[in-house]
Formats: sequence, structure tokens, C-alpha cells
Amino acid sequence: MSYTIETIESGGVTSPQGFRAGGVAAGIKKSGALDIGVLVSESRCAAAGVFTTNRLKGASLLTTHRSIQDGYAQAVYVNSGNANACTGDQGLKDAQAIARHIAEKLGLAENDALPNSTGVIGAFLPMDKVLAGIDALLPNLNREGGADFARAMMTTDTVAKFSARKVTMNGKTFTLGASAKGSGMIHPNMATMLSFISCDAKLSPQAASTYLREACDQTFNRLTIDGDTSCDDTVLLLANGASGVEIDPEGETGEAFANALNDLCSDMVLRLAHDGEGVTKVAYIKVEGAASKQDATQVAKTIAISPLVKTALHGCDPNWGRIINAAGYSGVDLDLDRADLWLDDIQLFANGQPAKFSEDAAHQIMLGDEYTFRLALNAGDASDWYITTDFSKEYVDINADYRHRT
Repeated sequence: MSYTIETIESGGVTSPQGFRAGGVAAGIKKSGALDIGVLVSESRCAAAGVFTTNRLKGASLLTTHRSIQDGYAQAVYVNSGNANACTGDQGLKDAQAIARHIAEKLGLAENDALPNSTGVIGAFLPMDKVLAGIDALLPNLNREGGADFARAMMTTDTVAKFSARKVTMNGKTFTLGASAKGSGMIHPNMATMLSFISCDAKLSPQAASTYLREACDQTFNRLTIDGDTSCDDTVLLLANGASGVEIDPEGETGEAFANALNDLCSDMVLRLAHDGEGVTKVAYIKVEGAASKQDATQVAKTIAISPLVKTALHGCDPNWGRIINAAGYSGVDLDLDRADLWLDDIQLFANGQPAKFSEDAAHQIMLGDEYTFRLALNAGDASDWYITTDFSKEYVDINADYRHRT
């Protein structure tokens, strides 16, 4: 490999060349926190998006989905505190008005401004506040505004999530940056939550779409926090080519880009997992030795979303029977009498029977904040994995009072 991938300290969506961003408190949130963010490229970008599979789709998402069909964009708008979902024709008109307003102010085509919303479902956007907030924000967009952009889309998140990677090869560099929000209502049915990825490499819209879908499948689509899929889930990738490095999908630049994008998205997924609502534990569920990739995926997913598994994680209880039980009702044709299960390096279950292990040693591992369960089905060569989190009392408290927290 003749390239390197480096993490940029405190990097985010404005780390790539040619991007400016910022956030403002427009009064959408009752708390008075930042609630509108805008990201803009100095030039038109190749763009791609992956969107929720929920049949309920927010009006802002529908507008962005339509606008990005030509494969190009130049600006991203996001607000928190209001999902602009279940808002009918008025919601669509409001999303279009936001795109039109930003486009007119920045001299862009309307379809090149992509609106996004997150927050409470079933309330109309306060458009007077939204448009005033945009007017206050646009003149102040800058290269240091990535962190405020990330903060502006937080709902029940406790920390802003942003990261960046620099790729160096043959004396040239290109950079990718990302911001994401998500704490609850996260389940892998496309690419859960909101995430915006910027890049200064040059690539075609077709390549951008392929790279993004592949990255989402191996990162965002491997995370479940509570099994709930949002109506606004969106991941966008914008590449403006400002670095001068052109990505060849058949060459080493393509390999470097794919690896950097996957690394960046994996980083964002772990940030989302550890900041999940009430989360204290993050567990990898790895299934190997399955008869097919589909079987491995289904078993891992079923274990990952099991409430009884997730509550055991919270209690630091190595109650491995819940994991085997979930595998059993996954719908996959299994012979669990041949299965083995490990918690990190401790074997809990062997050939369909309890293994001899130290309960205290297993409990000590689960007192940590991240560990791995590995289930070997011994039925083939296929494997897959998920990331799951615990269910805590705090999760219930947060979601019992959600509208007053965002």
C-alpha cells in the first residue's frame, strides 16, 4: 500500500479544502441551543445520498432526495428540534422554501441546496425563525465552523460528533470530513441518523453513490441502539475536487478513498454508539461459521436488537442464554448443538452446552464499556457483525420526556 490515512485532530466537515460551515441558535429549540447549521462548498460537488427505508419520510428528506437525483449539490442545511415530518404539503413547501432561500442568498441553483431536519415529529417548522436564522448564519460561515455545524444538529446527543481523515499518496493529499448526530431512534435500515460527509477529492456522482452505499452497509448499517428507525435518516456525501486528486475506482486512488471513507464512517458509528441515549455499554456481536452471509447477518441482527440481551449488557450479567435464545428465534435454520460462544477470550458455551468459565471474570469484562461476543455456528464459512448497546433506565427517562428535551 503506497498511501497513508491519518486522523486530523479536531477535524470535521470543513477540514477538506473549499468548505465553510457554521451554526446558529434560531429559537427552534426551547433550550436556546444551536439549532440551524449550514455547510457550503465553494464549488459545485458530486453528491450522493442514502436515505431511510421507513415508509414515513420527513418533508425535508423528500426534498433532498428529489434534489440530489442529478448527482450534484453545493450546500447542506440542517435544523434540530423539529423533524418536519407528518407535516403534509406545508412541510414540503417549507423545505423547498428553505432551499430556495439559501440558493438565492448564495447564488446557487435551488436543487443544489439540500434541506435536512431532525427532532420532534408532527410540528410545522417556525419559518420566520428559520429564515431569520439562515440570514444571520450565512455571512458568518467559515473554515472553523464545522464544530458549530455539528452542534446545531444535536437533539438528545450529549456531545457533538465530527472527525476527518487525510490521505497522502504519491506526494498528493485529499481529505474527508464528517459530522453526525444520533443518540436514539437508531436502527440499521439504511444508514441511521444524520451524517454529512465532505471531501475535496474529485469523483463522479456514480462513483460517489457506489462508495457511499458500500461504506454505509459496512458501518452505519451495522449499528442498533434501540431498534427504532427514524423518518429523517440521511447520509450525504459531497465531493468538490478542490484538492485536484481524481479518484479512479479501478486504481489505487479508489482503494485509498474507499478505505478512508470506511474508516471515517466507522469512527462516526462508534461515536454514535457511545453517545446513545442512556448508553453505558457498547458490544460487538460477531457471528461466524454461518451457512451464508444472509444467515450470519440475520442472527447477528436478532441478537443485537434483543431487549433481554441489551438489559443484560446494562447489568453486566454474562447471561449467555439470552444470546443463544435470540439466535434460536432469528428465523435461520440452525443447529445450536454445534455452536460455541465467547465473551472476548472467555468461552461461555461449547458444542451446545455450558462451558466452564469464571462468572466473576466474565462480569469484570462486562464492567468495561466495550467488548465482543463471538458466536460460532460451525455450519459454513460466512460471517457478519453488528454493534449494539445496552438499555438503561435513563433511556426510558429520556424518551418518556423527549419533546421537552429537544
